Amino acid sequence: QVQLVQSGGGLVQAGGSLKLSCAVSGHSFSNHAMGWFRQAPGKEREFVASISFSVGDGSTYYAHSVKGRFTISRDNAKDTVYLQMNSLKPEDTAVYYCATVRGDSTSEPGFYDYWGQGTQVTVSS
Repeated sequence: QVQLVQSGGGLVQAGGSLKLSCAVSGHSFSNHAMGWFRQAPGKEREFVASISFSVGDGSTYYAHSVKGRFTISRDNAKDTVYLQMNSLKPEDTAVYYCATVRGDSTSEPGFYDYWGQGTQVTVSS
């Protein structure tokens, strides 16, 4: 049974930082790309960042809105993916989800087959 367990998140003032973690179990983590998505109230789920399955390759992709502020990384030894969020803005407020996809990373949520439980990130102005 594949499980993605998220941790981190919370309330932070604008300009602050948070780090999200997503621990994966139940499948071969190193063969799967990982992604982070978010969903704000009344809005569709949107792509935030993704990272390829190979640490050596380490190709990362970011939504324009977070590029330069957020960093996605993975530790294949710990089967964990991270999202470091700096210079947070009130518009970053959302529930954040990690997800896993076999093969290459993608920004399309429909291709991801397993999802974390979601974690709330709230940025106050």
